[in-house]
Amino acid sequence: MPKMKTNRAAAKRFKFTASGKVKRSSGFANHILTKKAMKRKRKLRKGGYVAEADLKEIRNLLPNGN
Repeated sequence: MPKMKTNRAAAKRFKFTASGKVKRSSGFANHILTKKAMKRKRKLRKGGYVAEADLKEIRNLLPNGN
């Protein structure tokens, strides 16, 4: 059986924590920023964690825990 390949797009977007949670960054923060409020842009700087419902799919994309 061949090796499992890591999805490179997912590897750039998600990181695993030591406890097994998956960290992610916020979207909608790269361009067309003039119409977004400062408060909204400040909140977009912060990341978050992937929801429990989506963890299985992320783990399939990142089989080696990258």
